[in-house]
Amino acid sequence: MDRLADWVVLSWGWRRRLAAFGAGAASALAQPPFFIFPVLWLTLPILVWLLDGAVPARVGFTRRYLPAFAAGWWFGFGYFLAGLWWIGAAFLVEADVFGWMMPFAVVALPAGLALFWGVGAVLARLAWSDSPARIFALAAGLGVSEWLRATLFTGFPWNAIGYALTAGEPMMQSAALFGVPALNVLAVAIFAAPAAMAPAAGARRHLVLPAFGVLAVGGLALFGLVRLANGEPGAVPDVQVRIVQPAIDQAQKWRPENRLSVMDAYLELSRSGDALSQDTLLVWPESAFPFVLTREPSVLAQIGDLLPAGATLVTGAARVDDTGEARRVFNSIYVIDDRGVIADAYDKVHLVPFGEYLPMQRLLEGLGIEQLTRLPGGFEAGRFRRSMLLPSAPPFAPLICYEIIFPGAVLPDGPRPGFLLNVTNDAWFGRTVGPWQHFHQARVRAVEEGLPLIRAANTGVSAVVDPFGRVVRRSTLGEPAVVDAPLPRAGSPTAYSAWGGWILLTILSFFVIFAGFGRRRRSSVR
Repeated sequence: MDRLADWVVLSWGWRRRLAAFGAGAASALAQPPFFIFPVLWLTLPILVWLLDGAVPARVGFTRRYLPAFAAGWWFGFGYFLAGLWWIGAAFLVEADVFGWMMPFAVVALPAGLALFWGVGAVLARLAWSDSPARIFALAAGLGVSEWLRATLFTGFPWNAIGYALTAGEPMMQSAALFGVPALNVLAVAIFAAPAAMAPAAGARRHLVLPAFGVLAVGGLALFGLVRLANGEPGAVPDVQVRIVQPAIDQAQKWRPENRLSVMDAYLELSRSGDALSQDTLLVWPESAFPFVLTREPSVLAQIGDLLPAGATLVTGAARVDDTGEARRVFNSIYVIDDRGVIADAYDKVHLVPFGEYLPMQRLLEGLGIEQLTRLPGGFEAGRFRRSMLLPSAPPFAPLICYEIIFPGAVLPDGPRPGFLLNVTNDAWFGRTVGPWQHFHQARVRAVEEGLPLIRAANTGVSAVVDPFGRVVRRSTLGEPAVVDAPLPRAGSPTAYSAWGGWILLTILSFFVIFAGFGRRRRSSVR
């Protein structure tokens, strides 16, 4: 390990950039569906050693911290490029229109997200020392940068490093205790700890911190095993869930000649297997209809004929509002009763940039640029998040597509809902790792909030998940499917749901203190 540390610290030029990029790319193996999280015990120490070797030129702030920023940026670029390459598949759905943009999007998004890791490395360098306390400086710096990534410019907390500590159901329970924002900080500290085994700048070798890192992983797993052993939520009486996954190809769905066949696929799958009953909560995925549902009374009549008395359909659909001066389109969820009447609607609040709308919409449209949905003017955002009511089941928190990836932001104000309901259309990304990453993040939200999850996806992964993140039943990715399961009961509120951001703030404060203490101690010794 000493030889590797020396090589990384002393590397320069392209070798240094290659080491950072390669370590970052390998770190993506810790994310779903691979979950090879032990790789981080090698890759994050490399980032520590890169920052050890980021010797500043002591003239001006920029020159002083540019080497640290570069190390963090190259590491982050490798991490995000290896973890988010599948986004390019969306540009091949209409390759004749968007195919030329794919290479730029696949590179530009990771490059932009890597800026946050560059900033995190600079923050770490501000409290850097040659003691083991520099591990806490790195954890605090990247913890802050990951929080910024989840918050600024509408946020995009996909594949946060803290998900490495949620591999498997026992480890996943750590999210109930800390939440992913705090797990980001803990994960960096745990997995970067082996860097202390290779002395920096002649300092003494330390083994205590790496040992604590291993024990921390074991402690989280033990906590999870105990929590799972004592967690049997049972089922909500008289509620049966049926999720329909039609697996309709995204390139075919919106062709006018296919509108009837799309609707027939939903109706046929909904009727398959055991007959629908008055207790059935039927769920269809995001944007289920290739038309505006409210303008198709015959389709609403078909839904009314499909549903027995007492049953309810919850479905994603586009909603058009023509009441104002301009036509507005929303990405919505409808609740439809057994008469085929729309009883309630929720409009998506957190839209996807460049997917559902364009920043500076009019300017970019004037330049001939379109978002992937190709809707002139883009979708409008809903005003606020709220629960939706059902006639014979608990109220639920509606979440459309990637609204479910934001820790601490999935529940509306007011009374706690009975479950989370996520409708999505991951058909854009085919049979890549993207849908599996999305599904895992949705499961972790269920654990964080202590609430069960119903998830309907056009091509998968559709599932019913209990409040401990355990899959009650799920579909196969890319195949037509019907998922039948009881609705799990809600669990008790978790530590994270009660305290949220205070947990992150507390851990960050302690880590900053530890980093500062190590820096001052080294200064006094000298």
